[in-house]
Amino acid sequence: MRKLWITIGLLAAIADYAHAQEVTVSDDSSRLVNLVYNGSFEEYRHCPRRVDAVGILTIVEGWYQPTRGSADYFNTCGSRECGVPINKLGQQLPHDGDGYCGIYCSKNDYREYLQTRLRRKLRSGDSIQLSFWASLSEESTGAVATLGGLFTKESISDTVRSLFLAKERKYLTNDIFQTIARPYTPQVVNPVDSTITNTRGWQRISGTFVAQGGEQYITIGNFNLAELSGYTDYDSLSRLLPGAYYYIDDVTVQCLNCPPPVADDLNLDSTYLTHEQPAFTVGSTFVLKDIYFEFDKSTILQQSYFELRSLISLLETYPKMRIEIRGHTDSKGSDSYNQRLSDNRAKAVMDYLISKGINEKRLQYKGYGKTLPIDTNDTEEGRANNRRVEFKITSM
Repeated sequence: MRKLWITIGLLAAIADYAHAQEVTVSDDSSRLVNLVYNGSFEEYRHCPRRVDAVGILTIVEGWYQPTRGSADYFNTCGSRECGVPINKLGQQLPHDGDGYCGIYCSKNDYREYLQTRLRRKLRSGDSIQLSFWASLSEESTGAVATLGGLFTKESISDTVRSLFLAKERKYLTNDIFQTIARPYTPQVVNPVDSTITNTRGWQRISGTFVAQGGEQYITIGNFNLAELSGYTDYDSLSRLLPGAYYYIDDVTVQCLNCPPPVADDLNLDSTYLTHEQPAFTVGSTFVLKDIYFEFDKSTILQQSYFELRSLISLLETYPKMRIEIRGHTDSKGSDSYNQRLSDNRAKAVMDYLISKGINEKRLQYKGYGKTLPIDTNDTEEGRANNRRVEFKITSM
């Protein structure tokens, strides 16, 4: 009986999927540039293997989790748990391509979110349209309405696994303060009276707003308190999962009133190719400013994607350039521990470059531990500057 239900469900999903692909947008969005990289989650490091209750989304290029909630990734190449169209948390064909992500938007406090950096900062007065597609897992208990997108100037994060709150510390005196937490207000949010219930196909979430200027990060999820999320229970669902679980796909951010971009206006890979950089010569050393690892580990986090893409672009622009990837730590910990950690992190960066097509003969790596600080180790800010990865040009 279970196999028959899956077969019927898949046939219905295929029909709905075909219908969803025929949906057209009234504006001429096809001529506009998508400011989101990998909006359909097609670029990934390796095929997903399992749904991890406490994991960090490190598979999908350019996307990451801003909280401790464990967003999931599904792909046609994935394991039984993470496959497409059938997986551990339900079944659905992609809206576009071969993969999609999944997040809880519960009726209680537990939440999951997705975050990425845009291809460029938004400008004051930009008329911005956000669009993404959501599909409710039939394994849910119910559905919510208020999925949306929050645009911020800086990357925001928290260590919670609950509702994502904006926290502000207010000082009453020099040494007395209080922390005020309030819900974020996303610029685009699905109406509270329009519950997202489609389990057989995909439902489009979209909206427009005028940018203040400087926004460069987008976070997707449910930012509303549970009682303000438009949550509704449905007896037709299997009720295996607590609350509402949504597949997310095909994220698009477009500027409706912008002129066509010039050649390098949307070039993600321009960090090391600007006129402000000194000439590239043998012996020059450059710090990779936005490289992030799991705590006390050498696992590269997805926040590092943009800086690494910039380095790849540089190496592609100068095909004869060879570099040494250099890892450094602060002064905390033993000499042997710091040496091992810096070695492993430098190697992890080199391995990433090789996985993206850079010839390994052009690369070497070395860890220097805490032996070459560039700042004081007496302050947290100084120690953060000393914990770094850099590259040195060894030949041109």
